[in-house]
Amino acid sequence: MTRTVSERIDRTPRRGSTASAVLGIIAEILITLAAILALYIAWQLWWTGAEAEAAQADQRNATSWSDPAQGKDGYRIAAKQTSTPPVQPQSAKTGDLIAQLYVPRFGQTWHRNVVEGTDAYQLSRHGLGHYPQSQMPGQLGNVAIAGHRSGYGEPLAHVDTLQSGDKIIIRTKDYWYVYTYTDYKIVTPDHTEVVAAVPNEPGATPTERYVTLTTCEPRYTTATHRWISYGKFEYWAKVSEGIPQELATTGSSGTVEFTQNADESLESRIAASLVNIIVALAIAYVAIYGSALIAWRYPALRAIRFGHRRASASLYGWLIRLQPGPVAIRCILILILAAVLIGCLFEWGFPWAASNIPYLKVTSNFVAVE
Repeated sequence: MTRTVSERIDRTPRRGSTASAVLGIIAEILITLAAILALYIAWQLWWTGAEAEAAQADQRNATSWSDPAQGKDGYRIAAKQTSTPPVQPQSAKTGDLIAQLYVPRFGQTWHRNVVEGTDAYQLSRHGLGHYPQSQMPGQLGNVAIAGHRSGYGEPLAHVDTLQSGDKIIIRTKDYWYVYTYTDYKIVTPDHTEVVAAVPNEPGATPTERYVTLTTCEPRYTTATHRWISYGKFEYWAKVSEGIPQELATTGSSGTVEFTQNADESLESRIAASLVNIIVALAIAYVAIYGSALIAWRYPALRAIRFGHRRASASLYGWLIRLQPGPVAIRCILILILAAVLIGCLFEWGFPWAASNIPYLKVTSNFVAVE
């Protein structure tokens, strides 16, 4: 059947000017770069925390620490001990898990590992770091602990919400050490006396026990200062006898619960197996792509070839046209491909950029996994 002139005109692909095509591609590139930048911010502020949480969970699971004592009504409340507390651990090497920190003010499920050392790797991967020159839990003097305030799990993000009388609780393998928050100060990084055995009194002989938390100030911009939080020792308790009263909550059935002992988050479990997820998605993409190619081939390219659709000058359009199958299959393939690319950026691309691009190295404090 002979087509009319108007039908032939309607089916003739219309092409825009070269300038508009170039501008369109430039716009797509800029949009892509903006999306990558947004993803980088998400990786820096959120995903590094999921990875740090996963690393901390692995470290906890690798220890032989026992759970606090439980009874028929849930967790027991450990008796307060006011005698001279035991010191634990007696010593530690860099990277060793020496304690866990609990601060009820930060949330019912909030807790972080405390490892020996405050170098960038320990703080970025393992939660909180104990200043090696400071005292151990239970020892006369100052248990000084450092942590990030943004990114990498931002363990000390909310130190500004602490109020006088709040509890800061340290758990070692066998003991609880309960401190009461007193006050804070903001200093420049050169004020190392804040972590002295007697805070702010370097060289003084300690007669009491303290805890000091140090973090960056301000939170999101260049950390020109340090936010220092102080607490004084109140009592100690045995893990074998239960949990401190300050960490106990009451369940719906009236049992004593320890919500800080909750399971790790979903994102941390995903972070721990991201490579496996990327591989699985890539395999799924290849399988669906191959099946659709056999069954339907490339409908979009066929429509362009026979004049039913014009080929726009577009990077995204080109990518979509290369997906086989009907619209639903092509959408699934694009979503899987996007997930794979984002996963690769989070697992390899952004860590490389944060480790090698000078500006990002300064702003991210990123340290690659050993």
